[in-house]
Amino acid sequence: MNKLRALSLATAMVIGMTGAAMAGSHGDADKGAKVFKKCKACHTLDEGGKNKVGPNLFGVFGRTAGTLEGYKFSKAFKASDVVWDEATLDEFFTKPKKFIKKTKMGFPGLKKEGQRADLIAYLMKMTQ
Repeated sequence: MNKLRALSLATAMVIGMTGAAMAGSHGDADKGAKVFKKCKACHTLDEGGKNKVGPNLFGVFGRTAGTLEGYKFSKAFKASDVVWDEATLDEFFTKPKKFIKKTKMGFPGLKKEGQRADLIAYLMKMTQ
């Protein structure tokens, strides 16, 4: 009986922790606007907006990396076959040069999970 109770308790804890982690993964778009200040020197978000040092990010979700017409991407981006979604952006924002090796992007990344979630929430709000 103790083994069954322990197994039930362990299962409940795993389910609870998974739910808490998933709930915490949704960012705050308002906070993400502040995080985006680190990006705006190189990127725009407006539909039809110009490319800067980096590409315009409007419509980034669902787009294959290295495919925005009118922007000259590095060979690394073109060869990556990455499709941008919340998970790939989170991994990329953590450490861009690790995620897409030989990228020209000089941004070192965002170590804080909350900042990445906030930035992704902001991008979702502003680029779709």
